Amino acid sequence: MGRYAIEDAWLYDAIVYEIYPQSYYDSNQDGIGDLKGILEKLEYIKECGFTAIWLNPINASSFRDAGYDVTDFYRVDARYGTNEDYQALCAKAHEMGLKVVFDLVAGHTSIDHPWFVESSRAVPEAYANRYIWIDGTFDAPEGITGVGERDAAYLSNFYWSQPALNYGYAHPDPAKPWQLPVDHPDCVAMKEELKRIIDYWMDLGTDGFRVDMAASLIKGDTDGSAMRKFWQEVRSHMEERNPQCVLIAEWGFPADAIRAGFHCDFLLHSGPVAYTSLFRYEKGRNTTSQRIGHSYFNKEGKGNINDFLDRYLYDYQEVFGKGLIGMITGNHDMQRLAYRRSTCELKAAWVFLFTMPGIPFVYYGDEIGMDFLEGLPSKEGGYIRTGSRTPMQWNHGKNHGFSDSDTPYLPTDERDGAPTVEDQEKDEGSMLHFAKRLIAFRKAHPALKPCAPFEVVHAGYPFTFRRWAKEEELYVVINPSQDSYTVQLPKLSRPILWQNASLRDETAALDGVSFLVAQVGSGESEAK
Repeated sequence: MGRYAIEDAWLYDAIVYEIYPQSYYDSNQDGIGDLKGILEKLEYIKECGFTAIWLNPINASSFRDAGYDVTDFYRVDARYGTNEDYQALCAKAHEMGLKVVFDLVAGHTSIDHPWFVESSRAVPEAYANRYIWIDGTFDAPEGITGVGERDAAYLSNFYWSQPALNYGYAHPDPAKPWQLPVDHPDCVAMKEELKRIIDYWMDLGTDGFRVDMAASLIKGDTDGSAMRKFWQEVRSHMEERNPQCVLIAEWGFPADAIRAGFHCDFLLHSGPVAYTSLFRYEKGRNTTSQRIGHSYFNKEGKGNINDFLDRYLYDYQEVFGKGLIGMITGNHDMQRLAYRRSTCELKAAWVFLFTMPGIPFVYYGDEIGMDFLEGLPSKEGGYIRTGSRTPMQWNHGKNHGFSDSDTPYLPTDERDGAPTVEDQEKDEGSMLHFAKRLIAFRKAHPALKPCAPFEVVHAGYPFTFRRWAKEEELYVVINPSQDSYTVQLPKLSRPILWQNASLRDETAALDGVSFLVAQVGSGESEAK
């Protein structure tokens, strides 16, 4: 495992675009986005500068949790198309120089999966231990009861309808016979099945797997050693089949995930408060994706960048040269970055995400500043997350160009001024044009490579840090607050990217909601 340096992985230079398939583009006008619709939009994705797409789950599903409740690991759900459509999408993407990341739900299935249906029979003939069952419906100390004929309760991983697959317990309790060891034949069989699933989708053209709830598979793993051994074995298997295929974790603790064999992990709202403290603290209330406090990226200027740095710097130092940290604009599980932010504020946040060490992941629609829609009824288990899963807004046609159907998957944003690709392509000052420029800017500067060195210069307002490579040295100054500041930079510094900021001699003057990237030494101004 790990015979290939992280710099050799395609992910090292990637800028990834996350697509929620049912909300992206509807090619057959049934109201639901599909694979052929994504294929039709690959040219747009390529023109933006993205190098890879990550598709949220496309497996056959019950859709009690929007595809994260799988009913067939070897088949694309009919609403998205066919396995052949997926293969064609991968082939076209590769022809255009794009990679494809598959969302792998490794830890659970739907209660409608044939494995679970068989396992829940009174006397299962197969898959008796494919899930974690505790005998005695009315005596079981934990788990979900009342599903199927079996006189037992099962453990779930997320919703009640997502029974946990049985990869075993790291330290089984002899007094609890349902806790099988990881080397039990049935647990080993589940692990081998997972490898076959990975092989199948690799053979169709998949370049990487983002693993849902990656740390959840082995139970009772108090020191993480069993989970590390498990994923290291999976990665070694993948490297034998396709050494360029990557593993991306939904773990939330990059240092742990990289040690376990993943190429990349995210700091997420569901893990340490680090990511939440940047963008999604909410004064006065707790929600799924927000917590009480003051976000650093807020005009009020009351946030504390150290809430992020204390965790980030630990993970950065632990994974440097070994793996990557995903820097996300958002995802399908949290309120959009544009929520309660102006375009100027969004641009400042994007500069942070694209200049810090790590790999940028952009949630579809964030490149045009799509907003979170409050108060939508829950769709397919989305609940508060539903407002971040609305259709991509292409133009001012029906359903903003997403679909001609009278019953779209979700409503689009009908408010005045709601962003569309069509409008923003015509506006040089738009979020879309800025996103394209920033993506190109990142690609053009060796000092912004994920493993280029990083040094915090000032941890406050404005946040100032230094990046460098053999070819260049950059200073990044970001002021998300409404207050003005001055910052002293080294001699011969030249501004190459800025907003509401100027540089005279060595003094950078920053107005409210501003940023400035300065290159030390020779060079020309590039963009603003």
